[in-house]
Amino acid sequence: MTPLRVLLADDEPLIAAGVRTVLDADPGLAVVACAGDGREAVDLALRHRPDVALLDLSMPVMGGLAALAELRRVAPEVRVVVLTAFGEEENVARALEGGAAGFVLKNCAPDELRRAVRAAHRGDAFLSPSVTRLVLGWAVPRHQAAPNPRLARLARLTERERQVLDAVADGLSNAEAARRLGSTEASVKTYVSRVLAKLDCTNRVQAALLAREAAGYRG
Repeated sequence: MTPLRVLLADDEPLIAAGVRTVLDADPGLAVVACAGDGREAVDLALRHRPDVALLDLSMPVMGGLAALAELRRVAPEVRVVVLTAFGEEENVARALEGGAAGFVLKNCAPDELRRAVRAAHRGDAFLSPSVTRLVLGWAVPRHQAAPNPRLARLARLTERERQVLDAVADGLSNAEAARRLGSTEASVKTYVSRVLAKLDCTNRVQAALLAREAAGYRG
């Protein structure tokens, strides 16, 4: 099986070396390029066409948020996972809204990092379990001052699509959602795609945040 190709961008050599060691220890993953700043990350992504890019938020020349936006523009097929020390909550929310497939803490377990890369490649979202509730919790009041026009699109969802969205908002994988709903994983995957299209969301994280935002408006 061809390993997943990963681009790593972090300006801290020690952190970058540790992350690379964790990923390269898995035969199903291969770090094809390492960047020390966001501009270099974008250039290397265009050169190597990785499956997944791991981006630090705080980097010189071009930060992680700017690099994410640029990658969405010039290489939208590259899935992005944000690496963070979780010191800047606002930036994390902006990254998720900007199309990141999720984020992991820099002090996460090695297996968690590998699962995040694989989840992003599958098109799933991945939030570090220790901060999932916190992220979704502060995302709701953060938006209440500026209503999201996509909220109106929730009315377009069928009852089953709303059930699937609720499962996504609870952080369930397709397999877990299928068990909850008494359905098949393939069926849930189809419903997730429909929900993302109807809500104009790039990924599951955006859909989850939107669902939580709607719950916040309902009180």
